Parts: sequence; C-alpha cells; structure tokens
Amino acid sequence: MTTPTTAIQPQRTQVVRIWRQNRCLRSSTIGVYGLWVQRFKTYCRARELDEVSQLTLAGVDTFATWYAQRQGIDRNLVFEGARSALRAYALALEVLGCATAPWEPGPETGARSCPLLEEFEAHLARHRGNPPVTRNKKLAHITAFLAFLRGRHRRMSELDLADIDAFIVACRQDHARTTVADMASSLRGFLRFLHVTGRLAVALAPSVKAPIVRRGERPLRALPWEKVQLILDAVDRSTAAGRRDYALLLLMSVYGLGAGEVLDLRLDDIDWRVGILHVTRPKTGVAVALPLLPPVARVLVAYLRHGRPQHARTRRLFVSLRAPHRPLAASSAVRHILHKHARAAGVSAPYLGSHVLRHTHACRELELGVAPKVIGDILGHRRPESTSAYLRVATERLRDVALALLA
Repeated sequence: MTTPTTAIQPQRTQVVRIWRQNRCLRSSTIGVYGLWVQRFKTYCRARELDEVSQLTLAGVDTFATWYAQRQGIDRNLVFEGARSALRAYALALEVLGCATAPWEPGPETGARSCPLLEEFEAHLARHRGNPPVTRNKKLAHITAFLAFLRGRHRRMSELDLADIDAFIVACRQDHARTTVADMASSLRGFLRFLHVTGRLAVALAPSVKAPIVRRGERPLRALPWEKVQLILDAVDRSTAAGRRDYALLLLMSVYGLGAGEVLDLRLDDIDWRVGILHVTRPKTGVAVALPLLPPVARVLVAYLRHGRPQHARTRRLFVSLRAPHRPLAASSAVRHILHKHARAAGVSAPYLGSHVLRHTHACRELELGVAPKVIGDILGHRRPESTSAYLRVATERLRDVALALLA
C-alpha cells in the first residue's frame, strides 16, 4: 500500500462538463461513468492508494479484480465497464490540469518487440529507401509469415521452400490475388535480407512463387459522379460524426486524396491565411500544395468548430469521437465511413473500397477536359503510366487522350 501523494478532488460538475464537450456521451452514459468513478474512489480510499497513480490500464485491472471479488460478480464484466469510464475520467483530469500517469505503455510495433524485424526495418530504410508507410506494410507481411511458421512449429534455421509455398497458399485463401502478390514481394525481400546477413544459407528468394498480376489487366473502378453526390448528400451533417465524415469524404472526392493522404492530414496542414491545403504523399514523402476551395473551407470550419472534440491531444485532423480521441489511422476506417453513407444513399457497388473516390475524381477531371499531366500532378504520380491506369475508365474521352498519354 502507498500513501496518497496527491489529493485530487475535482468538482463533479467540472468532470461532467469535460465529458459533455466530447459531444458523444449521452446523459445515461455519463451517469454510468459517474458510478464507476465513485466505486474507484472508494477502492482507493479503502486501500490507501494514490488515485492518480492508479488511473492506468494496469490500475483498472487490479481494481476490477478487487471489485469483482467484493461483489461476487464476473471480473471481466467489471473490467469492461470500468475501463471506459476511468479512461474518460483520466482524460478529464488531464484537461483540468492534473498530471496523470500514462494510461498504458507506449504501443510496440512488431519491429520494436522483435530484434530481427527491427534490423530488417533498418535495412529497408537504409538500403532500399522505403518510406515508413511501405516499411510498415512489409513488416506486417513478415510478421504474418513468422506467425505462420510458429503455427507449424518451424524454426528459421529449418526454413525451406515447402514452408514458403504453404504460406502463399494459405494467404491465397484469405486475400485477393494482388494482395498475395504484394505479400510475396515482401517475403522475397525478407529472404534476401536473411541470406545477405548470413541467417539463411540458401538463397530462397528467387524461388518464391506468387500469383501473376499483369499491370493494367483490369481497369480501376470508379463510381458515376452522380452517385458520389448522392453519398455526400446522405451524410447527416447535424451530428459531430456527420460533420467529420462529410469533411473526410469531400476532401477525397474534390482532391482525389487517397486514404493514407487524408488520414495523415494535420491541423497545421491547413493554411487559412493564404488558402492552401498541404498534402504529403505517404509513399514518396513529396509535399503538394492544393488550393483550399471555399466550399471545402466552410465544411472544415464546421467540423473543427462543431465536430472535432475540443480535447483531442493529437494534431491529426480526423480523430475518433470517443475518448481518448485517437487519430483515424487505417484505410478500413475510411472504408467503413464510405460504406455507411453509401448504404444510407442507396448506392451499392462491389468495389466500394477506400480508393474508389480517388479513381472517380481522376475520371471526372478527365471528362471535364483537364489535361492528363495536370491530373497526374494532382494525384502525385511521377510516371504517365500511373495516371493512365486511372484514366482508362473514363471512356467518354478515351479516344482523345489515350495515344497522347502513352506517347
């Protein structure tokens, strides 16, 4: 037991005010949160614990065990209920000026927790020049491969082609052909790294067989612009979530931003004084300055004033609306938002992925007469061939530009 070092007695009204400013907590939720906070305070007093030092994930775990034993109820149910409430309480204390302990240890990626992957990541950065987004993708692929080997009870020193073929076959059952080909490419790089560093006696990389994916074998898919408008019109902009989703989808539709680009936007990327939106391409790290169009600016202002949580501790533009308001960080979040509002609009398509608005933007720009070179510059393409992949679906103007684009 420890003697309390800090007496934290914020007024309940102050904490509730912070919770209400999240714009996502209903009165019933606030009432439940308040009950858990009172139970936690009782626990700290009974065991003479410092309340602030116990406001961590580990502290809540200990509290849940204590409370469950005391009440004779399921410990997991207690933990699930108390975790959200006490996390919100800790965030409210931070806003009120109290220095709280880190809620949980900093997230560790596979590279940080595994020396081999850490060295491989350094190799990708130093010798291959891969940007962070590419390194993270390759590390995820190799992490899956290592987990597959563990499942087969195989050591790295025992690795052979049978293991590699079995991994590719298993991936094909769960992933698209293009994804499996990408994973095979990551695996080749990893095997080359193992061989060069002396961890693998035989060069297995050349023998990795992947599904054949021919460049441009199928046109990229785009929605008719009228359907994009239907999706945007279906967003309920009277709610905080609606303002966020509308701003995110509008940026992707108007500028052709990919999921990674829109999720990486920061508050500092918006230059209100000169009307510029700064975008950094995730793959190349190239910075692009786009005009901040007045309709887009108005939507962003509405989101920042009446949608984005006031106490979000990140500079990322788009965040979750529930505490602790983490940045939206995965393309799956964009896909979920798009699917949600497409359903509301009655728009269905088998290819509503996170890149469909980017494809649609490129096609619409071409049909409006924008030069392919300009479209490629806006999309951040370094080669005309990259732009042609988007433009092959714009059949209205295909005859006029196809030959010039490929010349």
